[in-house]
Amino acid sequence: MARPRNFAEDAVLAQAAAVFARLGYNAASVDDLLTATGLQRGSLYKAFGSKRNLFEKVLVGALAPGWTTKPASIDLLIVALKELAQDDPPIAGLCRQVVDAAGPETAQLLGARLLAHLN
Repeated sequence: MARPRNFAEDAVLAQAAAVFARLGYNAASVDDLLTATGLQRGSLYKAFGSKRNLFEKVLVGALAPGWTTKPASIDLLIVALKELAQDDPPIAGLCRQVVDAAGPETAQLLGARLLAHLN
Protein backbone atom coordinates (compact mmCIF):
# COMPACT_ATOMS: atom_id res chain seq x y z
CA MET A 1 0.00 0.00 0.00
CA ALA A 2 1.40 3.37 -1.00
CA ARG A 3 2.04 5.94 1.68
CA PRO A 4 -0.06 9.09 1.39
CA ARG A 5 1.69 12.33 0.48
CA ASN A 6 2.59 14.42 3.47
CA PHE A 7 3.14 17.64 1.55
CA ALA A 8 0.98 20.22 -0.14
CA GLU A 9 1.68 20.01 -3.87
CA ASP A 10 0.77 23.67 -4.47
CA ALA A 11 3.32 24.78 -1.86
CA VAL A 12 6.01 22.53 -3.35
CA LEU A 13 5.31 23.89 -6.84
CA ALA A 14 5.51 27.49 -5.58
CA GLN A 15 8.83 26.80 -3.85
CA ALA A 16 10.23 25.02 -6.92
CA ALA A 17 9.03 27.88 -9.14
CA ALA A 18 10.99 30.35 -7.03
CA VAL A 19 14.15 28.26 -7.41
CA PHE A 20 13.75 27.90 -11.19
CA ALA A 21 12.96 31.61 -11.61
CA ARG A 22 15.98 32.64 -9.53
CA LEU A 23 18.58 30.16 -10.81
CA GLY A 24 17.24 29.01 -14.15
CA TYR A 25 16.56 25.42 -15.11
CA ASN A 26 20.10 24.29 -15.80
CA ALA A 27 21.64 25.89 -12.72
CA ALA A 28 18.94 24.64 -10.36
CA SER A 29 20.15 21.36 -8.93
CA VAL A 30 17.92 18.68 -7.50
CA ASP A 31 19.57 19.47 -4.16
CA ASP A 32 18.50 23.12 -4.52
CA LEU A 33 14.95 21.95 -5.13
CA LEU A 34 15.03 19.55 -2.19
CA THR A 35 16.29 22.28 0.13
CA ALA A 36 13.63 24.75 -1.03
CA THR A 37 10.75 22.30 -0.90
CA GLY A 38 11.74 20.27 2.14
CA LEU A 39 11.08 17.06 0.20
CA GLN A 40 13.24 13.97 0.31
CA ARG A 41 14.77 12.88 -3.00
CA GLY A 42 12.49 9.82 -3.25
CA SER A 43 9.38 11.90 -2.61
CA LEU A 44 10.31 14.40 -5.29
CA TYR A 45 10.92 11.70 -7.89
CA LYS A 46 7.83 9.73 -6.89
CA ALA A 47 5.60 12.80 -7.10
CA PHE A 48 7.05 14.42 -10.23
CA GLY A 49 9.21 11.81 -11.96
CA SER A 50 12.10 14.11 -12.81
CA LYS A 51 13.42 17.63 -12.51
CA ARG A 52 12.20 18.28 -16.06
CA ASN A 53 8.67 17.08 -15.23
CA LEU A 54 8.66 19.24 -12.12
CA PHE A 55 9.67 22.24 -14.22
CA GLU A 56 6.92 21.55 -16.75
CA LYS A 57 4.32 21.34 -13.98
CA VAL A 58 5.63 24.62 -12.51
CA LEU A 59 5.57 26.26 -15.95
CA VAL A 60 2.02 25.13 -16.72
CA GLY A 61 0.86 26.59 -13.41
CA ALA A 62 2.78 29.82 -13.93
CA LEU A 63 1.34 30.35 -17.40
CA ALA A 64 -2.29 30.20 -16.32
CA PRO A 65 -4.52 33.10 -17.37
CA GLY A 66 -3.15 36.39 -16.10
CA TRP A 67 0.49 35.30 -16.35
CA THR A 68 1.48 38.47 -18.22
CA THR A 69 0.95 40.52 -15.06
CA LYS A 70 3.17 38.34 -12.86
CA PRO A 71 6.93 38.94 -13.06
CA ALA A 72 7.75 35.47 -11.70
CA SER A 73 5.64 33.87 -14.44
CA ILE A 74 7.39 35.93 -17.09
CA ASP A 75 10.75 34.88 -15.61
CA LEU A 76 9.76 31.21 -15.86
CA LEU A 77 8.71 31.64 -19.47
CA ILE A 78 12.06 33.26 -20.22
CA VAL A 79 13.86 30.34 -18.55
CA ALA A 80 11.82 27.89 -20.63
CA LEU A 81 12.54 29.77 -23.85
CA LYS A 82 16.26 30.20 -23.17
CA GLU A 83 17.10 26.81 -21.71
CA LEU A 84 14.58 24.19 -22.81
CA ALA A 85 12.41 25.13 -25.77
CA GLN A 86 15.04 24.50 -28.43
CA ASP A 87 15.44 20.82 -27.53
CA ASP A 88 12.13 20.02 -25.82
CA PRO A 89 9.12 20.01 -28.17
CA PRO A 90 6.45 19.86 -25.41
CA ILE A 91 7.98 22.86 -23.63
CA ALA A 92 8.37 24.67 -26.97
CA GLY A 93 4.72 24.00 -27.79
CA LEU A 94 3.56 25.31 -24.43
CA CYS A 95 5.68 28.44 -24.84
CA ARG A 96 4.42 29.01 -28.37
CA GLN A 97 0.81 28.55 -27.27
CA VAL A 98 0.95 31.12 -24.46
CA VAL A 99 3.00 33.62 -26.45
CA ASP A 100 0.55 33.41 -29.37
CA ALA A 101 -2.42 33.76 -27.04
CA ALA A 102 -0.91 36.79 -25.30
CA GLY A 103 -0.59 38.66 -28.58
CA PRO A 104 1.98 40.90 -30.20
CA GLU A 105 2.82 42.75 -26.98
CA THR A 106 4.52 39.62 -25.66
CA ALA A 107 7.87 40.44 -27.25
CA GLN A 108 7.90 43.84 -25.58
CA LEU A 109 6.87 42.26 -22.27
CA LEU A 110 9.67 39.69 -22.43
CA GLY A 111 12.23 42.27 -23.54
CA ALA A 112 11.30 44.65 -20.73
CA ARG A 113 11.62 41.84 -18.19
CA LEU A 114 15.02 40.84 -19.56
CA LEU A 115 16.19 44.45 -19.35
CA ALA A 116 14.89 44.73 -15.78
CA HIS A 117 17.24 41.90 -14.80
CA LEU A 118 20.22 43.98 -15.98
CA ASN A 119 19.66 46.57 -13.26
